[in-house]
Amino acid sequence: MGRVSRIGRGIAAAVALALMLPGAAHADSLRQVLADAYANSQLLEQNRYLLRIEDEGVNQAYAALLPTVNFVASTSRDLVADTTTTTFRLLGELTIYQGGSRIAARQGAEAAVNAARQQLVALEQQVLLDAVTAYLEVWEAAQIVGVRERNVRVLTEQLRAARDRFEVGEDTRTDVAQAESQLATARSALAAAQGTLEIARELFNIAVGRYPNGLPDPGGLPRLPASEEAAQQLARQVHPSVLARQFEVTAAEFGVEEARGATRPNITLDLSRGETTSAPTARQEGNSASIGLTLTQPIYRGGQLASLERQALAQVEAVRFGLNQQVLINLQNLGNAYARLRIATAQIQASDQRIRAAQLAFEGVREEASLGARTTLDVLDAEQDLLEARIGRIEAQSDLYAASYGILAASGLMTVAHLELPVPEYDVGAYSTAFPGGRPRVASPQGDRLDTLLQAIGRD
Repeated sequence: MGRVSRIGRGIAAAVALALMLPGAAHADSLRQVLADAYANSQLLEQNRYLLRIEDEGVNQAYAALLPTVNFVASTSRDLVADTTTTTFRLLGELTIYQGGSRIAARQGAEAAVNAARQQLVALEQQVLLDAVTAYLEVWEAAQIVGVRERNVRVLTEQLRAARDRFEVGEDTRTDVAQAESQLATARSALAAAQGTLEIARELFNIAVGRYPNGLPDPGGLPRLPASEEAAQQLARQVHPSVLARQFEVTAAEFGVEEARGATRPNITLDLSRGETTSAPTARQEGNSASIGLTLTQPIYRGGQLASLERQALAQVEAVRFGLNQQVLINLQNLGNAYARLRIATAQIQASDQRIRAAQLAFEGVREEASLGARTTLDVLDAEQDLLEARIGRIEAQSDLYAASYGILAASGLMTVAHLELPVPEYDVGAYSTAFPGGRPRVASPQGDRLDTLLQAIGRD
């Protein structure tokens, strides 16, 4: 069957096989590997900071709804009169009405943040799925190395026996050559498997953030949805990629309102308080205070405003079709995962039967060969069939786990909470709670300590 794309394989052959023995000290479990991948991912760290950028967009949109206050100071010198005039002014401005565009901008920013949060959850799922794939590939590769090492040992003994029989005239030189050829082929396959295992050591490090420490059997299968229909429902409605697209649609719809608001009147309230002094006499020239209301109505801007509205409408439709496409992708991935699960289950059952039959056949052929009823080539062929059956069983078991976790990922359940991983789940709302909209940033020791604490958000 088509194999799930792999992240990588595992560690050096001798070390990996030693650590994968039952009871090996400090051996990794799949659950611990997933927790480490979640905690060590540089990609997740990058996107957590990108989420904070979106959070600040909400604060900036909220700030646009609040009054602004500016202090303005200016000075000028009259070279003829040899005097210096200094003016101090306090200016305040409040936008009372802007066609609803600023409110729409804030609501759109909030929807964009929600979309970014769901995108982060989707990325977390991908990181965990990559870690599963890395684990299975390391485990599979190390198991195959072990099988091939045993095969080399058996073929070495068979070659020794063939040479002994040749010395006493029971075998021909052809029998010895066949045994030598089979052993050379087995050694080549073992070297390839060990090389694959070495390469995977680095790829595992990328997926998990460290090197593997011996990987036992993956254990029991994860908790799957009750049925394929239930999984499809989850894939349509609660998958983070779908939720992210839904929030993107909402944000785009607010973008349309923002564009339309630009065509409506803009009303602002202006406040001004000033003082002017003259030097060198330090005489106060006068004070001023004013309040004003300004209305601005766009009349003609060369078609710019209409173009912005059409652009926003097109964005809404584009995101909606993206949402539909995402649902189809989720359902396709889910269907593929269930198909792989059924195939792997059938292959495991068939492989178990094949291994039992091949083991009996090999033992029988070897016994018959010792009595002269079979040739060395018959024994080698039986050994090769047993080898292929064992490797097929390992690959089918790896595919079974990969398909199971693929179902979780396609259903939106490949999460820290569902897998009950021993690692704190990142709080996507912690940063926005620490800096709510409209609160000014005042330099202080307490503020500096808060900045330091924010570096640890999602880690402790």
